[in-house]
Amino acid sequence: MNPYIKRKIIKKQGASFKEIEDYIAVEKRLNISFNGKDFISLYCTPLMIKELVVGFLLTEGLITEIRPEELRIEYGEEIMVDISIAGDLLTEGLITSRYVSGAIFGKKRNFGKIKDNFSLKAETLKIIFKEFNQRSELFRLTGCFHGAALSDGERILVFAEDIGRHNAVDKVIGYSILENIPLYNKLMLLSCRLSSEIVSKCLRWNIPVVASRAAPTDLAIGIAETSGITVVGFLRDDRMNIYTNSQRIIQ
Repeated sequence: MNPYIKRKIIKKQGASFKEIEDYIAVEKRLNISFNGKDFISLYCTPLMIKELVVGFLLTEGLITEIRPEELRIEYGEEIMVDISIAGDLLTEGLITSRYVSGAIFGKKRNFGKIKDNFSLKAETLKIIFKEFNQRSELFRLTGCFHGAALSDGERILVFAEDIGRHNAVDKVIGYSILENIPLYNKLMLLSCRLSSEIVSKCLRWNIPVVASRAAPTDLAIGIAETSGITVVGFLRDDRMNIYTNSQRIIQ
């Protein structure tokens, strides 16, 4: 499905009004069910749906494994995904701001400590992030997308865009899992603010560095400090703020 549509709008610039054709992001409702039973609804960009579903479910710990053939995807006015599983869902401990079966599960997670030997030069990080920005084509076209990418510290391995920042991260993680790309000793690049949920997703997969052009929240910083994640914010041009575990960013 196309991630955007074209629509005629009226644009005011200065004293003039002009009719132009603009690009508008497509937003679709995604309904996920298990064995035909409704479970979760969220809104997303209709790209990389399989990767989004796999990334979300495994990262949240709702299931421990999934095979692509277990997913049945139907595209229409809404996107329907049904997953065949044996047994029950592991919903205890789920933390998400998405709408989940009419309720939000709020049990706190136990955060471990990342063990790794990952590091990269600040100049290299700047170069990789420049490539990340160049790949953000849907954002440049519509101004309505978040981007996420996985890097090994030399090049970008996986890239995704979505109207939802959590979705973009889940797509990157899901793609990595399906393609057997290890997530440890990697760098997650983001265009959005770094919330506790985003940092927690990276911690779940032992991703040691999270970098964004936006800022982190205090809770995200607290989780990163405790778990050993390096958080970099305001990564723009020749500047960046390193909020936690600065030993991985080499001058």
